[in-house]
Amino acid sequence: MKRMKNLLLVAGLLAFSTVVSVAQRNPEDKAGWKLGSQSYSFRLFTFAEAIRKIDSCGLKYVEAFPGQTIGGGVEGKMDFKMDGATRLAVKKLLKDKGLTLVAFGVVNAPNEADWKALFEFAKDMGILNINTEPKVEQMPYIARLADEYKINVALHNHPKPSHYWHPDSVLAVIGTSKYVGSCADIGHWVRSGLDPVDCLKKLQGHILGMHFKDVKKDSPDGKHHDVVWGKGDCKVDAVIAELKRQRFKGPISVEYEYHWENNGPEIAESVNYFRSTYSKVK
Repeated sequence: MKRMKNLLLVAGLLAFSTVVSVAQRNPEDKAGWKLGSQSYSFRLFTFAEAIRKIDSCGLKYVEAFPGQTIGGGVEGKMDFKMDGATRLAVKKLLKDKGLTLVAFGVVNAPNEADWKALFEFAKDMGILNINTEPKVEQMPYIARLADEYKINVALHNHPKPSHYWHPDSVLAVIGTSKYVGSCADIGHWVRSGLDPVDCLKKLQGHILGMHFKDVKKDSPDGKHHDVVWGKGDCKVDAVIAELKRQRFKGPISVEYEYHWENNGPEIAESVNYFRSTYSKVK
């Protein structure tokens, strides 16, 4: 009996150690931050290959983008109009890797019927955020559908001249629905000449998700390109501190659009930097 008690005690300690270890590895979890990757970071590969790479970077959440070949023995592309059998196959790919699909984008639909199909897809796949840049005139029915399905519609800010490049253009159309807000892309704000921390402050209470990157202007053509986080112009430490101050909750998608053939090591380094910084900043 004593030996059995000792074995149970050891098992309990090991289980507790595992929980603590996971919490230390993913400290952002306790704040409700779902740190994952946009599969577009691996756009040269299939979705099946992308989720394998995302897993290898120490991430468990995925944002899929429309048009990526699925792969892994599954025909077709990631599309909100995929049939039920394909959806089941995609769910199995994710489950086999222990990953969770939390967002889909950047995606648009031409009319209300297609938007409804997009919401149905999101509901079936367990997606929390639809990241999009819709036409302004579509917003009334999109907001109505967001309330009906209780799924977030997050307006993404590609750089100017994209309509939503500035926080003011987002605030002008989101209305009163708690399910409509911003997918804040801090790198694109920097590309548009904006301060990412100021933009986050302006959008406080309306940030539903993030496209997280760090970019630096050091190319001859004056364009910004992705760098390992903490080495660019996106004020990553201050951004993390601001998100903490706002008590943000939601998906944060790594989007690394550089060294496309082999950017996994740089993403993994960025993730480690993010988690280290998260644990330090107040």
